Amino acid sequence: MVLKTFNVQEEVYRKFSGFCKEHGISMSKQVEIFMESQIEEEPKVRDEYLKKLERISKQKAIHISSMADLRKRYSLK
Repeated sequence: MVLKTFNVQEEVYRKFSGFCKEHGISMSKQVEIFMESQIEEEPKVRDEYLKKLERISKQKAIHISSMADLRKRYSLK
């Protein structure tokens, strides 16, 4: 294991640090997981995500002009 220093915006660091503490996870491990995901030759999640994105992009769009229209269309209260 090596110790490295990175420059990040203070606000981003503060929010991420709080997120990690709140969820009881290691900030260093999260950074490591992110780095590994970027260098994988065939990312597992990426292929699945791209297929899902392609499927969604082929679906017909539904125009909803207001919340009232949305509620009426889907019988919501």
